[in-house]
Amino acid sequence: MAVDNVQVNTSTGVDGNAYTSSVSNDELTNDDFLKLMIQELKLQDPTKPMDSKQMLASQMQMSTISTNQEMVKAMASLQTSYAQTALSNAANVIGKNVEDGNIGENGITKAYTVRSVETVDGQVQVKAQQILYYEDRVKLTAADDESSDTLVNYNVKGEILDNDGNVTDNKIVLQEPGLPLVRDGKLVILDKNNEEITDHKYELAGATTPVFSDQLTSIPFSNLTKIF
Repeated sequence: MAVDNVQVNTSTGVDGNAYTSSVSNDELTNDDFLKLMIQELKLQDPTKPMDSKQMLASQMQMSTISTNQEMVKAMASLQTSYAQTALSNAANVIGKNVEDGNIGENGITKAYTVRSVETVDGQVQVKAQQILYYEDRVKLTAADDESSDTLVNYNVKGEILDNDGNVTDNKIVLQEPGLPLVRDGKLVILDKNNEEITDHKYELAGATTPVFSDQLTSIPFSNLTKIF
C-alpha cells in the first residue's frame, strides 16, 4: 500500500552537504521510492550528481521486489483455493472402500472404508478403518410359527452371540475368520461340549459383511490407488 507522506530524515556531513539518514516507513513501494529519489536529488552534491544508471537499477530492484511480493500473495491464495478444492473432492470418498497399495500379512492388498477427510499441514488425508476380513453371514431358519429368518452374529472364534452380544453355548466351526465350514451342504455347529449338532437350523444367509479394525488409519489422499 502506497504511503502518502514519506518522511525523510537528513543530516549534514563534515563537508557541509546534507545526506539522507533514515526513512520513517519500512514498507516502501515504487511511489515511495520515487519520492525518496526526488528527495535525494534535492539534497545531492551538485558537484557529484547521482548516477542515472544507478538510479534506474535501484528502481528496477524496487519494482522486482514489489512484483515478487504480489506473486507470493497470489501463490498463497492459489494454494488455499487448491487445498479447499482438494478437500471437497476428497469428501466424495467418505463411506467408500479404498486401497493404498500396501499388502497385509495375509498377502492381500489392504482395504479400508473411509470415515472422514481432513487437511493436515496442507495435505489432504482420509481417516479410514481397515477391513480385516469379510464375514459370511449366517441365519437361523424360521420356525413354523415365525414369519422370517433371523441373522446370527458370531465372533472371530465362531462363538454365536445373542442379541445382547453375549456368548451362547453354540459355536460355528470356521475354516478361517469369517468363513464357516460347510460339510455335506450343512454348516458345522458345535455345542458347549464341542460336540457336533446335526439337527440345527443354521444356514448361510448368502451375504457377507466387512469386519473392521478398531483403529482409524490416516492415509494421504494422493496415495489412494483404488476407490470402490
